[in-house]
Amino acid sequence: MQRSEVSRAVAAARSTASSLWLTVDEAIVLHDSNKLSLRLLPCDVVARVAPVAHQVAQFELQLAQQLLESGCPVAALEPRVEPRVYERDGFVVTLWTYYEPVTSGEVSPADYADALARLHAGMRRVDVTTPHFTDRVDSAQQLVASRDDTPGLADVDRELLGDTLRNLRRVIGERGGEQLLHGEPHPGNVLTTKNGLLFIDLETCCRGPVEFDLAHAPEEVSEHYRGVDQDLLRDCRILMLAMISTWRWDREDQLPNGRQLGAEWLSQIRAALDRDGPATHG
Repeated sequence: MQRSEVSRAVAAARSTASSLWLTVDEAIVLHDSNKLSLRLLPCDVVARVAPVAHQVAQFELQLAQQLLESGCPVAALEPRVEPRVYERDGFVVTLWTYYEPVTSGEVSPADYADALARLHAGMRRVDVTTPHFTDRVDSAQQLVASRDDTPGLADVDRELLGDTLRNLRRVIGERGGEQLLHGEPHPGNVLTTKNGLLFIDLETCCRGPVEFDLAHAPEEVSEHYRGVDQDLLRDCRILMLAMISTWRWDREDQLPNGRQLGAEWLSQIRAALDRDGPATHG
């Protein structure tokens, strides 16, 4: 979120919660990206805040409700208030349950894979309209093609990303199955709680092969997920790196050390392509 918007977003979250008779004396920033996630105290509620013009809060809220009803391991909405999207001062606010993190070591790959498999199983029982993973690839391709939007991207890197996005979009689209996915089930979107692992940030949901989701998880997780197409997973991992690398070169990207990460991921793409060759399966 733009720095100029943060204080207003915090104020919108605090006033929204207070209007619902939740006591708020303090707001702690948990995460700041395209939206702001806050822990409100002492009511102990998570508020997710985004500008009205750049949000899919209604979709995320409705999907969370359906997934919870299907028994999926996802974070719950705050039960003390009406489960809806609140609008205030140009922002939308949704309120969620706060889970005290469990810090008893790293998450085991087997537990991670089990939680993701249960999420996928529940998602197969939910009927919602979502983008296809190729829509997100298209957005990345548009950024690569626009020198105005990615002015810091060197020509050789622009060519690498453009070719990789185009080739793997085709290969994975022709080869992969399709179902509802989380879209970005990386460790940053997984809570370790006393209730087990719970997934958050459902706004990235899309349709595509489960290997696309697995590409965002630690590599060891796929070893415990049954029925994985290893060639497809390899292609999805490279595609994922190409997409997140592209976003780091967006002139409006605000991720700390974003350019450094983008350069590191470009090196990983080159190494993977040098090791395994270009995608020609399918």
